[in-house]
Amino acid sequence: MIHYRKDTDNIVTLILDMSGRSGNLLNHQIVAAFAPVIEHLKQEKAAGKLNGVIITSAKQDFLESGDLDYLYRLEEPARAFEAAQQLKKFLRDLEVPGVPVAAAINGDALGTGFELTLACHYRIALADSKLRMGHPEVKIGLIPSGGAIIRLMWQLGIERAYPLLLEGRRYSPQEAVKVGIIDDLAADREEMLARAKRWLLENHDVRRPWDDPDGSIPGGTAADPNLGHRIRLLTARLSAHTNDLYPAKRAIIDLLAEGSKLDFATAYRLDSRYYARVATNPVTKNMISTFWFDKQAVRGGVGRPRGYGKFRARKVGIIGAGQMGSGIAFLCLRNGLEVILKDVSQPIADRGKEFVGAKIDEYIERGTFQPEDREQLLARITTTNQSDHFRDCDIVVEAVFENKSVKTKVTREAEEHLDEYSVFATNTLSIPITELGKESMRPENYVGLHFFSPAEKTSVVEVVAGDATSDETVARAFDFAISIRKLPIVVKDSWGFFAARVLNTYILEGITMLREGYPAALIENMGRQAGMKSGPLTLADELGLKLVLRYEQQAAEHYGQRYLQHPAVPALELMRDELERSGKSKRVGFYDYEENNRARLWTGLEQHFPVTKEDYDRRRMKDRFLFAQVIEAGWCLQEGVINHTEAANLASVYGWGFPGYTGGVMRYIYSYGHQNFIDRCLELKERYGQRFTVPRYLRKLELSTLTPTT
Repeated sequence: MIHYRKDTDNIVTLILDMSGRSGNLLNHQIVAAFAPVIEHLKQEKAAGKLNGVIITSAKQDFLESGDLDYLYRLEEPARAFEAAQQLKKFLRDLEVPGVPVAAAINGDALGTGFELTLACHYRIALADSKLRMGHPEVKIGLIPSGGAIIRLMWQLGIERAYPLLLEGRRYSPQEAVKVGIIDDLAADREEMLARAKRWLLENHDVRRPWDDPDGSIPGGTAADPNLGHRIRLLTARLSAHTNDLYPAKRAIIDLLAEGSKLDFATAYRLDSRYYARVATNPVTKNMISTFWFDKQAVRGGVGRPRGYGKFRARKVGIIGAGQMGSGIAFLCLRNGLEVILKDVSQPIADRGKEFVGAKIDEYIERGTFQPEDREQLLARITTTNQSDHFRDCDIVVEAVFENKSVKTKVTREAEEHLDEYSVFATNTLSIPITELGKESMRPENYVGLHFFSPAEKTSVVEVVAGDATSDETVARAFDFAISIRKLPIVVKDSWGFFAARVLNTYILEGITMLREGYPAALIENMGRQAGMKSGPLTLADELGLKLVLRYEQQAAEHYGQRYLQHPAVPALELMRDELERSGKSKRVGFYDYEENNRARLWTGLEQHFPVTKEDYDRRRMKDRFLFAQVIEAGWCLQEGVINHTEAANLASVYGWGFPGYTGGVMRYIYSYGHQNFIDRCLELKERYGQRFTVPRYLRKLELSTLTPTT
């Protein structure tokens, strides 16, 4: 579990090496294993036989995060509080043995794993840009449990610690040095251990700032009038951005403010109280379920056809050097693949490479990449206007204009140079894959890969199989998505696929409210207060009213005589046809767009959609927005458009911005309560019509299918 080595300079090296695991996990086992070690270190110090301690790992990772299986099932705040207190005692015992302690970070150190390093007096890491460290807990609805918030506050000050904790970023070693959470870097393990030892020998009398009677928090405390005012502004901005729907984010700023006015020991205990409250909150359970367990399930192959070996692409062809194609190129480069980037002319293709270069520069500025990485990355991209450059590509991704004839033309040109095993993928929003595949020379190798914009930032990609697409091609497309760090969601070739089809219901519900006499500003605000990233009218403009209507027309074709026209359609047709306000691309829609892309709600809306509602049921408005999406997702599951609730949850929160605090479209039912959800649907159906009918799939849904298998 822990290897103990002592050298002639009385420096002890503790090597973490949990048996039976590929990585080290900070749980009760390793805490228990440390207890006798720390007691022995105290005895050694008392005997004058200890000059310092180095903690490192025998595994590829330094130390993983805590036990999420246990946390997900933790319901009692008292137990959560006690667990946090036990971890804090362990870290405090490590921190105060009376000798300097150095963390030699040889691999990833995240969450509670990084808390161990924060309890050390000195932190040095390998200068490997692939390593990651930091506190990403907030992304799954948690806050650190071992006092990291208090330690970082004392180390960095409130205003520097707050964004670091709130963003939940995983820092490269170079970034970590910049933000001040580690002290130094080393080229290799030998140098790292040597420099850690040298620091220990040169720094005998070490004391943490919070243990120094004269120590103070950098930048002051919340009791200082100026800083207190800035903290109130930060809190107001957070509330405006999140509508206080994410308990962990609010807990961070509140704990920093309160903890700064207390002595370390009291703040340390207060930290455990905040943790207990957050860890047992239903929102946290939702987020752990989706952002951890569902994500692991998809990465593990949920939706991928079985029986096919892993596909490893080496060279990727990309057709279209616009923002989407260049974003995909950047993804491929940063994950070690070679890229052929083609467009209609060499200058346009070269501009795509310039976009990639600018994106690399952004990451260099942050510290994710190093300056010497730039040329190495760009050396793997070739720009061209000739299709014969695709001859050695394992997969070609087409990302051109949403036009069938254009897509067909570039597909045929590329396929002439591909071998029988190469995959051809199209990034399309609305054209059926089956229809496009009919024009392919090898329809069995033709598949949809729907990237969300911006491609380099969004986490999911829809893998769409046409009627002729082989299972092996789907498996290969799935593997390619995983290789560029995407979450592949396998969906059927149906209108709007999954994401756009469900998102459209949110847009249509907002436009329906406009027709019903609700103020446009209220509609937008209620959408955001429900937790959506943007209001429905904003999204309508961004997608384009023509496309919103096209999806509804495709729904009419799909359902035939069973189709009931959505009440939003007349308003959409008025805007598109009579008023000629088709969306952001034309700079006029529900909003007016100025030259700097600043948007304002069109002042003429009230003339065509008079405000008649003087009394608003805000809860009902929010329910309409969210229930419309959940119900449509249920129809998609019932019709086999998507086959796994895990994939549906991830596609919803990452793909189009369904509220993350709910855990996604299917997890929402779990937290709302199955029967409560059905009853509410009946109320909405009676008031607003058939679109709130509960699909059979959702009526018969077993809530146990929405809880993670751990």
